[in-house]
Amino acid sequence: MDVAFAEIVEDKVRLDDRQTRRFRRLLSGWYRVHARKLPWRGNVDPYRTWVSEIMLQQTRVAAVIEHYSVFLEKFPTVVALALAPEADVLAVWSGLGYYRRARMLHKAAQFVTKELGGVLPRTSEELRTLPGIGEYTCAAIASIAFGESIAVVDGNVERVILRLMGRPEDATAAGKTYVREIAASLVPAKRVSLRIDEASDFHAKINASGDHNQAMMELGATICLPKAPLCLNCPVYALCLTRGEHRTLPRGKQTSRPAAYLLALRKDGTATEILLERRPDEASLMAGMFEIPPLPMDAVEGMEPMLRLRHAITNTNYYVQVFGDLPGLRSSLVVAEQDLSWVRTSKLTEIPLTGLTRKVLKRLGVIAVKV
Repeated sequence: MDVAFAEIVEDKVRLDDRQTRRFRRLLSGWYRVHARKLPWRGNVDPYRTWVSEIMLQQTRVAAVIEHYSVFLEKFPTVVALALAPEADVLAVWSGLGYYRRARMLHKAAQFVTKELGGVLPRTSEELRTLPGIGEYTCAAIASIAFGESIAVVDGNVERVILRLMGRPEDATAAGKTYVREIAASLVPAKRVSLRIDEASDFHAKINASGDHNQAMMELGATICLPKAPLCLNCPVYALCLTRGEHRTLPRGKQTSRPAAYLLALRKDGTATEILLERRPDEASLMAGMFEIPPLPMDAVEGMEPMLRLRHAITNTNYYVQVFGDLPGLRSSLVVAEQDLSWVRTSKLTEIPLTGLTRKVLKRLGVIAVKV
């Protein structure tokens, strides 16, 4: 970036009008050529946008792609989602993690159906009143689905802006405010005609705000990477004050914990059943989900597990051992008898399983399909 053409306000660099127009033009042209073909981008619909944005929170795009189409087949409209039992919603969501998202999505769908006739609000301010929809999500829906001129700031966008402006990562409130201000200044007015190529007379009528915000997120996800940014492939390289020299803050400290679980199977005629625990409704994580029963570590000391694996949840790595239904082991279970039930393996696609349980059952061949 040529700082001579930038504005410096309160010791903070900002783009001037000429740079802002150039940034938008370069980013827009790059996005229209290089945007990934993602299922929620083809048919822009408020409900589909909402579902995709909730799924994408703290979840890999590849995992969302696996679940997105299945979720919409099961719940094609807001009303269909609202009328479904929560257990069905959690079952389809199973594998995406952070299950509170699914519960709040379901709750909000019920509110929209009952109070708003099944029609999502059109503005970020109105969307903000729905259960479970925060600042980021309401901005994303309003911008992408309705063309509202509002900035959408996630971790990718924040990283792009800080590097663009040559600033270090800043977790303070002032730092967050600065990022939002810069992001807002870059968003074009909604539904205006943008020049795609400076050397061309071609103009396209597009949702300028929605495309811009998706392009910003795409840039952070595919080019302006946290550890090894692909600066030479960046469409706004000429405007960037950092160009790969930015230092990323260290991740939160990782902790490790051992964990043991019981895999108990039995025959009921020709059917196979598995023993599962339903987690309490008041549990802080994965409430109401089903999992193979946990065992105390001292009960399995010196025993050889049938499976070992690592399973990560946020900043904790669980080193898991799974044991078969050995004599006396079931009496060591730490859960109450009333929380246990035998479930046919053919029905596992119909109940909400924890991510760890899904992983274990796939590794051991108990389930051979995606659930």
